[in-house]
Amino acid sequence: MPISAKMDSFLERSSWIRRMFEEGARLKAEHGTDKVFDFSIGNPNLEPPAEFDAAMLELLADHTPGTHGYMANAGYQETRDAVAGFVTKEQGVGVRGADVVMTAGAGAALNVVFKAVLDPGDEVIVPRPYFVEYGFYADNHGGVLVPVETTAEFDLDLASIDAAITPKTRVILINSPNNPTGRVYSAEAIEALGKLLERKWLETGRVIFLLSDEPYRHIIYDGVVVAPVMSAYVNTIVVSSYSKDLSLAGERIGYLAIHPEIPDKRLMPALVTANRILGFVNAPALMQRAVARLQGVAVDLTPYRENRELLYDCLVKAGFTVPRPDGAFYLFPKSPIADDVEFTRELAAHLVLVVPGSGFGGPGHVRLSYCCSRTTAEGALPVFRSVGAKYFG
Repeated sequence: MPISAKMDSFLERSSWIRRMFEEGARLKAEHGTDKVFDFSIGNPNLEPPAEFDAAMLELLADHTPGTHGYMANAGYQETRDAVAGFVTKEQGVGVRGADVVMTAGAGAALNVVFKAVLDPGDEVIVPRPYFVEYGFYADNHGGVLVPVETTAEFDLDLASIDAAITPKTRVILINSPNNPTGRVYSAEAIEALGKLLERKWLETGRVIFLLSDEPYRHIIYDGVVVAPVMSAYVNTIVVSSYSKDLSLAGERIGYLAIHPEIPDKRLMPALVTANRILGFVNAPALMQRAVARLQGVAVDLTPYRENRELLYDCLVKAGFTVPRPDGAFYLFPKSPIADDVEFTRELAAHLVLVVPGSGFGGPGHVRLSYCCSRTTAEGALPVFRSVGAKYFG
């Protein structure tokens, strides 16, 4: 076989998100782009804010020698310092530049963390539903993903997490605001999770890291606040990116930050080394310089908020059961039939593209990404009403 057996199996389990995205391309070529309503992929459709354009113009005019060369594997110190200052405000603890590694997006950051902390067979507990790539990332480094249930409202279920912890558990991976549900985990749940992990640490002597994936942290609605994980537990690592809040998904720029009081001082050298030997070497130089100037800047969320309201109201009135998202740009309605894949195919027959919840470990639901044009959102409403009438009367 010309490819590895593992990759052959991965191809069989390839992401439903990409599969539906490719189906969308086919349908658009066949029917016309304006006739297909694509909610399949979380690709931000807003342009970066004006501050980004201004920063880029200024940076491109800088012809200082070495501007585009290698730097320390952890990134430019001035960028790390800028990120640390902002993370300090978010997390309520004094993060330093020395606690930050600039990475090629949040996906790279997660791989760097797993490379640094996982031994073969170590387990990564993740609440379901979850971003599908987590399983592949853990496997990249010999880890085993262990999904656990959440509450009916998709909040953390501490009893499920507690029951899933074994002597092989090394990481609890959370994502808030969550992809695909839009749920922001409550402050009470985060605090309780921190106490649970501290208790396990004291009982067993084995460190379990709390790894928080936060690329949607700044895409929140209705005054919701994302709880600071570092304030809840010392063995904490936060990863994030500028893909969503600055609409820079294709630029692959993000970071990881560790709790400044994390006991094992070997962790940061391990993370920096992992960043290098995984082949990332360093995060993109130009983007590092840009984001250093853009801490706290974000796109105008008004179009996302309006699409959320439009689609949520339509789905609820059509009879669907759908949790109201606190953040991110996804809706996760319950499928009217048990087979969410079949329901996805039914919607595709009406030229509406969504992703089955099975692809996120959440069968019986479908995911709609509303980082799309207003035209796309409005164009799909008659289909949702018609399908709702079929199943709910």
